[in-house]
Amino acid sequence: LAPWVPVVGLEIHAQISSNSKLFSGSQVQFAAPPNSLVSFFDASLPGTLPVLNRRCVEAAVMTGLALNCSINKKSLFDRKHYFYADLPAGYQITQQRVPIAVNGSLSYSLCIDSKMSQMVTKTVRIKQIQLEQDSGKSLHDDTRSQTLVDLNRAGVGLMEVVMEPDMCCGEEAAAAVRELQLILQTLGSSQAVMAEGQLRVDANVSVHRPGEPYGVRTEVKNINSIRFLAKAVDYEIQRQIEELENGGTILNETRAFDSKLGCTVPMRDKEGKQDYRFMPEPNLPPLILYDAKSLPANMNHQQVINIDWIHERLPDLPSVKREKLVEQYGILPEHSFALLNEDGLAEFFESVVKQTQMKPKKVIGWILNHLLSYLKQYSLTVKESPISSFLLADLLNLLEKKEISSTAAKQVLAELWKGEGKTPLEIVKEQKLELLQDQKELEQICQAVIDGQENEVIMMVPG
Repeated sequence: LAPWVPVVGLEIHAQISSNSKLFSGSQVQFAAPPNSLVSFFDASLPGTLPVLNRRCVEAAVMTGLALNCSINKKSLFDRKHYFYADLPAGYQITQQRVPIAVNGSLSYSLCIDSKMSQMVTKTVRIKQIQLEQDSGKSLHDDTRSQTLVDLNRAGVGLMEVVMEPDMCCGEEAAAAVRELQLILQTLGSSQAVMAEGQLRVDANVSVHRPGEPYGVRTEVKNINSIRFLAKAVDYEIQRQIEELENGGTILNETRAFDSKLGCTVPMRDKEGKQDYRFMPEPNLPPLILYDAKSLPANMNHQQVINIDWIHERLPDLPSVKREKLVEQYGILPEHSFALLNEDGLAEFFESVVKQTQMKPKKVIGWILNHLLSYLKQYSLTVKESPISSFLLADLLNLLEKKEISSTAAKQVLAELWKGEGKTPLEIVKEQKLELLQDQKELEQICQAVIDGQENEVIMMVPG
């Protein structure tokens, strides 16, 4: 029989980087005391009305443009009903009929060999981006067998990015989400820190034989790290294949990834599709956006959002930044990925290059092979590095001028890492690591060694 074809599609919720919530003036802040950031609207008190946050709309438009989407000049808000303790209104305001952005694409690259030297670029289609509210957070206290509800997160603005099922393994899903994360961070539309729940991924996974229709899909919910995403998707593909090969059937169910056990576990089945009873949100008019052509002449610019104005101000996206690094410094494409994957590392590299005579190709080796491995070993960010770009440049200049050997340079780097405030030159002098260039001095040292070892020298004379 032909092998199985896995199909993977992702739904990603990105928390919009905004000072206040999507429809209320409450502040947005991670790890604030429970229920300290809740307005009357967030708690759904009768008579309260939503007021749309301009910053959230701009962030969604910016993200849509960066992902090559068409921006809908008219989009609509809907109510999605479900009943849960952390959703006080009994419904979530979302965009089900006409979302803010549709039909985009995201290009991402991944390595196809273990040596990280061969990159392939793939594209996943973006079905849509919609604005919606987050729900609150339920904290289950097992010892007292009760559930506590924190509404700080209720009503925080989210962008839901829906990807078409264009991927086929955990590695592809992880690479696509990592690229999306970099784009969001570059735009500033979301901080996208997964550890703080600002980027949450649901993965839809199914398998089928070539030429046959898609199989029954399962949904793995709320994956909160890129590493876990790759593992969850690959585990789920394997589980489904084994299940089908043993004559079993795949249930259309929701599963969770248990990171400790490294497997997915059933949460609830989706038999009898949940009826969300979508209806238009009566308290919000359609969201109308303009471009330069459609902008009415007498309109106050503060009152409207101009798509073209946002488009003109888009920063360089990661793909463009990588191309520029390769072009400007002659480094390898895979090195440009490594530089951009660590926050602040590309800037650090450029700063070192400016301050040193060493060729950029050699500088990158020192940064990726030595500095980055120290940072990873001690779980530090580039900004927290005890070795500044200035100190590293100083050290590489000593190496480039042949004042020290590369072995000595590694010893100096280890000393610099201790952060004792010494310069590379001071460390070299203290530890006598200089390379000797003076031939007379070298001859004197050799002669002194020979003179001090007369017996051994006699034994080595031929005859």
